[in-house]
Amino acid sequence: MKKNELERRLQRVAPHARPQARLEQYSTPAAVAADMLFTAYAFGDIAGRKVADLGCGTGILSIGAALLGASKVIGIEVDPQAAADARRNAKEAEVEIEVREADVRDVRMKADTVIMNPPFGAQLRNADRPFLEAAVRIAPKVYSLHNARTVEFLTSMLRALDREVYFQKRYKFEIPHMFEFHEKRKKEVEVALLCISSLDVTK
Repeated sequence: MKKNELERRLQRVAPHARPQARLEQYSTPAAVAADMLFTAYAFGDIAGRKVADLGCGTGILSIGAALLGASKVIGIEVDPQAAADARRNAKEAEVEIEVREADVRDVRMKADTVIMNPPFGAQLRNADRPFLEAAVRIAPKVYSLHNARTVEFLTSMLRALDREVYFQKRYKFEIPHMFEFHEKRKKEVEVALLCISSLDVTK
């Protein structure tokens, strides 16, 4: 599957039925999701791999990983409504993913690769930290989206966890007006895809 075809498929993934501000439930744009997944695919970390999607939301990254040939995809989602949305979207996309309702801090499993778009910390400071701590515990390779302004801090944090950012990309992430506290019709945020591995592993 080519990247433009994957993007078209991911554009069909329905957004959150009832998004929650405290969980920062903003859907990953299809173009960003497709490029992120193809980056992981190019590094050999999707096809034939067991992939975990932490905070999977409505399942866009999980579905994309399945479409790119992951051997197994497990989505972790704390919100029951979002988990139900993800299961429905996977069925409509005609792919198999397993969705588990759990807090990422409680997850005890192993995978080859973690993909995720965690909360940026706009509502709760350092909200992405438990996701990163869980991700590096679960898998040797992690592909994670973060507010670009936090990259320096996160890189230092990851080194303390014996992990390194070996590759990164930047995107413009458009956040639509979704909640009452939003003052603009839409807001553009620069985000960074961090590709993370153990300090002694680059493949």
